[in-house]
Amino acid sequence: MVKRRIKHSVMLLTSVLVSASILSGCSLFVDKHVEWETVEPESYPTLTAVGYAPIASQRGESETVKMLMAIKASKLEAYRELAEQVYGQRIEGSQSLSSLVVSNETLKASVEGVIRGAKIIKSYPVGEDTYATELELDMQRVYDIYLSTAKPRRIKDIKYY
Repeated sequence: MVKRRIKHSVMLLTSVLVSASILSGCSLFVDKHVEWETVEPESYPTLTAVGYAPIASQRGESETVKMLMAIKASKLEAYRELAEQVYGQRIEGSQSLSSLVVSNETLKASVEGVIRGAKIIKSYPVGEDTYATELELDMQRVYDIYLSTAKPRRIKDIKYY
């Protein structure tokens, strides 16, 4: 009689385990459909930057060539300023002591990034020896350029079958 109960308990336990494994195994075959939607910011700032370059310091054989080089340099300086606003600036510093007196101190700053969609507002001489370029970066335009390549998404709905 005890053997019969043990045998019945073992069979019951076995059938429960088999049923559980079959039911849990079925969940592996359930398929789902994920619906995505794009994410858009609530507002878009417009960044501005001004770059300056001296005309007399430029290399060139004539004043016209020096002025053209200053225009290019001021534009690059304005782009650098925009990159600082978008990506930030990396600062590296070091200091060495000798007999508890500072003997050498260095500080380096660098900016790295890609600026797309900036628009030149104005390029003009300031005084007699400096050229300035004003740039504008509309983040709405940057976002549109980004969407054309990246397509950021978030889950909108999931349907299980």
